[in-house]
Amino acid sequence: MCHKCNYEELLAAENLEPTPNRMRVLEVVGNNRFPLSAADIFQTLERGGSINRVTVYRILDLLVEHGIVERLSTGGRAAYYGLAPNDFHRPHPHFYCKHCGQMDCLNPESLLVDTGPMWKTYPGQIDKVEVRVDGICKNCLRGQANGNT
Repeated sequence: MCHKCNYEELLAAENLEPTPNRMRVLEVVGNNRFPLSAADIFQTLERGGSINRVTVYRILDLLVEHGIVERLSTGGRAAYYGLAPNDFHRPHPHFYCKHCGQMDCLNPESLLVDTGPMWKTYPGQIDKVEVRVDGICKNCLRGQANGNT
């Protein structure tokens, strides 16, 4: 959960109006300890009041386009969403469980990746570097050890 980010200021910095639905989407994304799927974001928002599913997807696309939220690949067609790196959120790797589909944020120091040489030597424009570690989470491993699959 982020108590440091001012979502209204994040939107204003990108010249985006802080509409009630944009604020709601940002609060759901920013107030979670791990990235969420668009479906999870929609379901959470619907519990607090009516919102159109397409509206949620459009807002997520807009927030990604403006660098406020980042879209994280799961390796398939689905994606997860979390706050993009900012003054209060350093870039960090993610762990994706191949069994249950949960994506977790890893500590920035848990996997050090030096992208400096790549930024200096690659002749094109690099917009984003995403590091994802795939495996099986501790909950799924525990379930397998107990005979649950």
